[in-house]
Amino acid sequence: MAEVPAEVPTDPAPSFARCFAGADGLRVLTVLRAMTLDRALGPDAPEAALRHLEGQRQLVAAILALVARGRSG
Repeated sequence: MAEVPAEVPTDPAPSFARCFAGADGLRVLTVLRAMTLDRALGPDAPEAALRHLEGQRQLVAAILALVARGRSG
């Protein structure tokens, strides 16, 4: 793995905030939330589908948390 140069900030939150700023960023976050956090599987969903969706939810939740932290300073 490459070493991070000293001038590159180690906290990714500001980068996430910039990446998802503006109308396009809001649209992408809205779609990601709808595809994962706001989605429910039926009672007959296989365990693999549940695990897959949970992994997606965790990733989207991490992205949303980084964006929020980056926006708050």
